[in-house]
Amino acid sequence: MIILWLTAAIPNTRPPSCPTQKTCFLPSPSQIAILLTSFALMSIGTGGIRPCSLAFGADQLAQSKSDPKTGRTLQRFFNWYYVSVGLSVMIAVTVIVYIQDVKGWIVGFGVPVILMALSTAFFTLGSPFYVKKEAQQSVFTGLFQVVAAAIKKRHQVLPIDNIDGMYYHRGSKLATPTQELRSLNKACMITDPAKDLKPDGSAQNPWTLCTVQQVEDLKSLIKVFPIWSTGITISIAMLQHGFPVLQATAMDRHLGPNFQIPAGSFGVFSLLALTAWVAIYEPIIGRVLKKLTGKRPSNLFRLGAGLLISTGSMAVAALVESARLKEAHRTPEKKMSALWLIPQHCLAGIAEALNFIGQIEFYYTECPKNMSSVGVALLSLGMAVGNLLGDVVLTIVDGVSRNLSGVSWVPRDINKGHYDYYYWVLAIMSLVNFFYFLLCSWLYRYRKDFVVKGVDTKEYDEEILSKSRELPLPIR
Repeated sequence: MIILWLTAAIPNTRPPSCPTQKTCFLPSPSQIAILLTSFALMSIGTGGIRPCSLAFGADQLAQSKSDPKTGRTLQRFFNWYYVSVGLSVMIAVTVIVYIQDVKGWIVGFGVPVILMALSTAFFTLGSPFYVKKEAQQSVFTGLFQVVAAAIKKRHQVLPIDNIDGMYYHRGSKLATPTQELRSLNKACMITDPAKDLKPDGSAQNPWTLCTVQQVEDLKSLIKVFPIWSTGITISIAMLQHGFPVLQATAMDRHLGPNFQIPAGSFGVFSLLALTAWVAIYEPIIGRVLKKLTGKRPSNLFRLGAGLLISTGSMAVAALVESARLKEAHRTPEKKMSALWLIPQHCLAGIAEALNFIGQIEFYYTECPKNMSSVGVALLSLGMAVGNLLGDVVLTIVDGVSRNLSGVSWVPRDINKGHYDYYYWVLAIMSLVNFFYFLLCSWLYRYRKDFVVKGVDTKEYDEEILSKSRELPLPIR
């Protein structure tokens, strides 16, 4: 943010302003490099803050994921965390943008610098009171070790039943691996204790023998990927920021004779709907559903409901745009009221509250504790992929529509196109994705930890090691 502020504060870091010049000058390579450096640093910082702050905050509230009270506390935390993000976005696109317009870029960029400095100071001051978990090793290194070990042992034959001492679990709370994705169990299978283990019981080579915990970590990540993939399509649909603004620009946005709603401000209705839904979900909707069904809605139920409502949001957007387009062609001098855009924004906000917040909680609870930040980062990753694929879908729709009718459905002039058809494409994609989600959720099995209870870990390690030496060798 400081580098970005310097591009406004120091004249030589940017090209001259065009309105005061007869000829507009392009930025120099060094000026572009300074700007891109600020963007790169912001992207890296955001990549660290977003997933880790959420997982870190959850660590402050609960130590046991299996405690029912913990589940309800985390659900409220995730809900209001997401609301706080929405409110800050609302402030950014209203208050901060207003400051930039009125006071200029030096002050406009200076305010976020001050806010970031205050945020860093507050975070540092609170540091002595935080619950901190020390990192043991890179999570990804452990995952790659499982893949490498499983490949090297691919010709080994797994036993039908789990045998004490068969699997290496030193430093892990898990004694035996689950039977799902069984081929990965070869990574933690002890084939020759004399060659696989050191005298103290540790693995000779972690790239040929992994712990049960490492294997289960990778399984957990693989299992959530089908569910994660269902979040890409809703990201494509929900992140269509520009088109609702085009719709609003072509509609009557007046509230009374003297006030007109800015076209870019209609997204506030989705944030308001999201906030209202979060406020009433836990105390009202959750309790009503519990009385009707006997239990609170699961995370997968919330994900599916969000996908279905997002489909409805796209369908409503298509119907409104179709009506607006007919009105524009019939009576160009008369514009349709932009208030008709509010329902699609409200549905989008509710869908976001259900699906996106549900994804956060789902990934956090289903990924192992040492992978919490990785699990939470999956939402941001899905949104990023959705943004990229959204451009691909738009390009395909533009090209196909030009080939079929000679006119693009998505031109710059919204009255000359058929943005309603584009919304129908998104609605159909969302509906297909919903049925795909039903299949994935039907096949999904919630994570279970097989923990050795009431046994000292060190003594148990030694017992398993002694038993493993009694096994017939080699195990094939």
